[in-house]
Amino acid sequence: MKGLVVMAFCFFLLLVASPSALASRKSSKYPKPCKQIVLYYHDILFGRTRNILSNSTSYRITNATNLGNYQFGSLIIFDDPITKDENLRSPPVAAAQGMYVYDMRTDYSTFFAFSLIFNSTEHKGTINIMGSDPLGAPTRDLSVVGGTGDFFMARGIVTFTTEAIESIEYFRLKMDIKLYECY
Repeated sequence: MKGLVVMAFCFFLLLVASPSALASRKSSKYPKPCKQIVLYYHDILFGRTRNILSNSTSYRITNATNLGNYQFGSLIIFDDPITKDENLRSPPVAAAQGMYVYDMRTDYSTFFAFSLIFNSTEHKGTINIMGSDPLGAPTRDLSVVGGTGDFFMARGIVTFTTEAIESIEYFRLKMDIKLYECY
């Protein structure tokens, strides 16, 4: 009889302890990325003080509307250098080609749609990125919606962190690229 009580007590402890042990083993609600790359995006907008086209990497196609004080309606196209570090003068490892549009009348926010184009010994192919970029947030997540070459059919997220701003004419973003589908 005493042995039966001990076995029942042990069984009870297993039932109570197992769910809490399993819950504590979960490290994250997100899977681990199959590939992670950190790069830096540099944008030099042709404008008031940087009016030499050869130094500019982006150009405003449309002017802001009169529907707010936040550049609402401005469309910028770009062919920007992407580097492995913060230095604009570092050799580019890719180019970001696409556009962003200021899409909010009440705050600074943009919608990005672009491709990272890689053509080096390390990587060849593209990563396609799009999404909303509310500029006031410390970090912003955009979607990786596809890719080619080394990044064929890639899916994931890119976390933007603003690292430098010089008025509206230059900014640098840290891009933490996490791919969750890699082929």
